[in-house]
Amino acid sequence: MTSAETSGLQTTVRGACPHDCPDTCALITTVENGVAIRVQGNPDHRHTDGALCTKVSRYTERTYHPERILTPLKRTGAKGSGQFEPIGWDEALDTIAARLKPIAAQNPEAILPYSYAGTMGQVQSEGMAARFFNRLGASLLERTICSTAGGEALINTFGAKVGMQLEHFAESQLILIWGSNSIASNLHFWRLANQAKRNGARLVCIDPRRSETADKCHEHIALRPGTDAALALSLMHQLITHDWLDHDYIEHHTLGWEALRERAMLWPPERAAEVCGIAEQQIIDLAKAYGTTKPAAIRLNYGMQRVRGGGNAVRAVACLPALVGAWRQRAGGMLLSSSGHFPVQRAALHRPDLLAGRTPRLLNMITVGNDLQRESSPDFGPRVEALIVYNSNPVAVAPDSSQVVKGFAREDLFTVVLEHFQTDTADYADIILPATTQLEHWDVHAAYGHTDVLLNQPAIAPQGEARSNASIFRALAARMGFDDPCFQDSDETLAKTAFGETVSFDTLMDQGYATLPLPEAPFAEGKFPTPSGRCEFTSSRLAARGLDPLPDHLPNFEAVGSDARFPLAMISPPARNFLNSSFVNVKSLRDIEGEPLLEIHADDAASRGIESGQVVRVYNQRGEHRCKVQISKRARPGVVNGLGIWWRKLGMDGTNVNQLTSQQVTDMGNGPVFYDCLVQVERDMA
Repeated sequence: MTSAETSGLQTTVRGACPHDCPDTCALITTVENGVAIRVQGNPDHRHTDGALCTKVSRYTERTYHPERILTPLKRTGAKGSGQFEPIGWDEALDTIAARLKPIAAQNPEAILPYSYAGTMGQVQSEGMAARFFNRLGASLLERTICSTAGGEALINTFGAKVGMQLEHFAESQLILIWGSNSIASNLHFWRLANQAKRNGARLVCIDPRRSETADKCHEHIALRPGTDAALALSLMHQLITHDWLDHDYIEHHTLGWEALRERAMLWPPERAAEVCGIAEQQIIDLAKAYGTTKPAAIRLNYGMQRVRGGGNAVRAVACLPALVGAWRQRAGGMLLSSSGHFPVQRAALHRPDLLAGRTPRLLNMITVGNDLQRESSPDFGPRVEALIVYNSNPVAVAPDSSQVVKGFAREDLFTVVLEHFQTDTADYADIILPATTQLEHWDVHAAYGHTDVLLNQPAIAPQGEARSNASIFRALAARMGFDDPCFQDSDETLAKTAFGETVSFDTLMDQGYATLPLPEAPFAEGKFPTPSGRCEFTSSRLAARGLDPLPDHLPNFEAVGSDARFPLAMISPPARNFLNSSFVNVKSLRDIEGEPLLEIHADDAASRGIESGQVVRVYNQRGEHRCKVQISKRARPGVVNGLGIWWRKLGMDGTNVNQLTSQQVTDMGNGPVFYDCLVQVERDMA
């Protein structure tokens, strides 16, 4: 089948899922008379194998949603009221340019872009947007809201965000699924894990919540949030004590073994068991299994790094495969992210040369709530006067959302939002611009859960007056008077630029994907992309920044017992049928989820006189959130699970769980600490 094949009145078009998920599935969209009637997984793509998650299999419902924004809108009511009227593109673009030009003339750093992974595509994420903001000289955004703690940890251990190849998990004999609800968020890995299970592999899930994945594993280790490094160090203690080590691999392919050994010996199982809130025997048994089973593999995910010590925790876990020589076999090792394998030509795509020597300030997207309320100062720089939001819904997804709302509610803040729907963030816009969905534009995708490049071709014409993100930023550049030739590049040209000559665009056009040529066991003989070429237990780069060169357990900012007012830890894992705040407004998916929900253990409920189905008040020093409660085996004692991320406007009192999370950042990577959060829960007596 070619990239588009016609049969009668039906055409099939190859594409790629754009969402923030490790699977990066290959899609086939069936089009009939110009209408997309079905979206399926591409059976020819080995990682997708014809299967899609429930969310994306209903992508036509999202594309043709009756509430989709199909024309530019101008605010007519108060900010947050959601009152808008349609306008034309010329009026919208002229209004934006008229507001941005005087701000840029005085200080372009008063203009802030805000975006993340509403699409993971190289074109529609930052392809033309980065060029626009670099040419403008706007403030730079530190895009940290998901994975930077873990990513920096990998860079300081392996040298890059790299790991074992996904398909080889099917051959593993022991798989530790650490901090991941793979059934919900990594479906195609789960199929491989199940294949390994059928072939005799043991699956162990390490997660504070008894997730759907934990239900299907042989063992669930329900540790306290933020204690993963303590568990990893204690596993090392047992590996050392029982000499379940590959001394040859350690000697020739690692750096800092003696120092790590000394650190690990401080963590006997009894100490870690107390910190983690688990049975000592679980640690002893897991260490024995990991030290004596080959091949052993670890599938790590990003949930466990969203605490104060998240980077250290990932570094600690990442040291384990080298200790036992798991990297020697292709079905051994670890995978958190494969994104470092992809040869994206970022300079050619984003054009940092357009900064022309300027070094704009860097603002962290995690602290947007505070930053939008800050006045001009020598330390901070100019007050943020204009905000352009695309590929994100910060009013719903950013932490400490009461402060985010205060910032967005500023009447003197000019806000533009590129969107498909009138989200919580769009309600605070001055101008909303209608963006295309994945079925309507060009894009090209890397992945972080496998090692294939995927091409997305438009299957249908843009609905209404929607335009692609790249097209919108091209038009804004023209209105701002930017005449650099790069702003004339089409979306298809940008797609070709993203990988340059390193990936054949002809191959992408012919089959929809291209597989990177990589070794099956990338670190069997060491050769890590670190300065030393070794797996770095000790990192000189961290030491140069004044950080501990060794991984260690760092207690949470809000560790249980540190504040008697708030005795419960709260984590906020994604609801199974949402992806961050995407798909929340797709009725069939929202009907499955029901309503915002807090899971609580029976013991914690009983001591508070709480019964399932009641409305509870969840609160801390930052705010409160009301929702229904469910007494559930999925919650461990002392921890409640606030499933997210619901749009605030769909909550009982116009809030979601991020009313309770903080703007603190992680030990490395300046990432969020969503799962480092103490609360109290009580029956709502209103």
